[in-house]
Amino acid sequence: MIAIMTPHLAGEIICHVANRLADAVRAFHMAQATAAASAQRAAEDREKVTEARDQLAAAIVEAGRDGMRQIDIVRVTGYTRERVRQILRAHGITPD
Repeated sequence: MIAIMTPHLAGEIICHVANRLADAVRAFHMAQATAAASAQRAAEDREKVTEARDQLAAAIVEAGRDGMRQIDIVRVTGYTRERVRQILRAHGITPD
């Protein structure tokens, strides 16, 4: 049996294809917007990490100046002794 394409059926097919295309375009634009928002949040989070790292370094320096032993700073921070030593040395504090 051969189907006969009527103008009405052809119009419905074209409309259906156009709707699917429009849906795909909307989904693509939504994905782009989500990616842009995610990138912005990631940049903000990286900035927060940098600020927190700087605050931790300042606290390490303060602890070192207050006489806290490096090994104790290591235990509290989880940093390696070498990293603690680098932070302290950068601020003029010599090893204990």
